[in-house]
Amino acid sequence: MGEAVPAVVQLQSGKALSVWSAADVFLGLLANPNTARGYGIGIGKTAERLGEDRLLAAVVDDEVGEALELLWGTAAVNTWNARRAAVLSWLGWCADHGYDGPAAPAWVKRMTPPDSETQVRPKVMVDRLIARREDPLREKTLWRMLYETCARAEEILGTNIEDLDLAGRRAPVKAKGSAARRRGGRTRGDFVLETVHRDTGTARLLPRLLRGRTRGPVFVTHRRPNPGKVLGPRDVCPDTGLARLSYGQARALLDRHTAVRGPGTGWDLHEWRHSGLTHLGEASASLLMLMAKSRHRKPENVKRYFKPSPEAIAEVTGLLAPGDARR
Repeated sequence: MGEAVPAVVQLQSGKALSVWSAADVFLGLLANPNTARGYGIGIGKTAERLGEDRLLAAVVDDEVGEALELLWGTAAVNTWNARRAAVLSWLGWCADHGYDGPAAPAWVKRMTPPDSETQVRPKVMVDRLIARREDPLREKTLWRMLYETCARAEEILGTNIEDLDLAGRRAPVKAKGSAARRRGGRTRGDFVLETVHRDTGTARLLPRLLRGRTRGPVFVTHRRPNPGKVLGPRDVCPDTGLARLSYGQARALLDRHTAVRGPGTGWDLHEWRHSGLTHLGEASASLLMLMAKSRHRKPENVKRYFKPSPEAIAEVTGLLAPGDARR
């Protein structure tokens, strides 16, 4: 539910905790600043709504539920789930340490996230955008590679030239959420890599983009980084001194080239992966093949892309016809 916190905590001995005291101590135990920041929003606003100076023991369960509903009842599903989880973690910690207080009522349930709201761009629109002469080669190569590999943007942006198998049209990428595993006391980086495959569109653009470069990031900035910026050796081209193109820079560039109603209205980087997988599903790629292409572990995460065409459904239905009718 959240970060593990120490089992023994020094608090006011023999005194009842106020709502804010309980929240303040719990938040102070969170070592990760990102977790503390996210939890601080949910717990802080809930404590304020309940009454910071009230005794925690005087708060009843339904008050917690009503506070959550009033604060985030109309928020996005992920926001509701995050704020609810923070408050449940806080109240659970108080109960575990013997401090009387409320719990979230049973009717405050975790919401199931809806299907992805990422837009699917028509294939003709994808091809037309990448074919535009006014768009830079670097951006067009990145977009085509994201679309054909159906990889996550972070994975492709993290690829180096020496990783590319140009003849085989594939490359290893570090998968989302992966971490180096240890075997025999040694860290084995090859266990965190997954292979992505690209096609002819990328194969035509890559040699022009690389222009003889054989080392360093595939996608680099057009200017050298500031002297004060600290970068790892892998993130700088040893031949040109140019730095790896970041996710934020790539996102801004895509928005700049696709926005029609002002900044922030253009395409999103994830739309390349989402559109590519959807187009494969529409072309009757099997669920197992979509899982292999996307590298998802669970079928339910891929089902939204599985959209067989009417022709494919008619063809498979023909398998149910009497034996003589199929001859």
